[in-house]
Amino acid sequence: MSDVLLRLRTYDNRHHAGRPIHQWLLEQGRELGFSGGLAFRAMAGFGRDGRMHEQRFFELAGEEPVVVELIGDAAQVERILRRIDDAGLALPWWQVPVEHGVGLPA
Repeated sequence: MSDVLLRLRTYDNRHHAGRPIHQWLLEQGRELGFSGGLAFRAMAGFGRDGRMHEQRFFELAGEEPVVVELIGDAAQVERILRRIDDAGLALPWWQVPVEHGVGLPA
């Protein structure tokens, strides 16, 4: 099956609507009918400002990068990006075409 992989980045200490942003994004994806979604912590990362965010014992507690991946069609991606914008969230995102399935391709 051909679809789009949408990858978004946030940080584990960022919240929207009373819950972590990654949780809100997954809920939006499920509501919009995406095929699947994941949220996972990255070991380290940096953004446009060049500032490093990485897992350390106490120094940056709560500032570890969190990546959210959603698989859906182009219309679903457009709808969730609009919801993110309407919510006032400025999140970096990437979108790439993907083939996906379970087991060997037919």
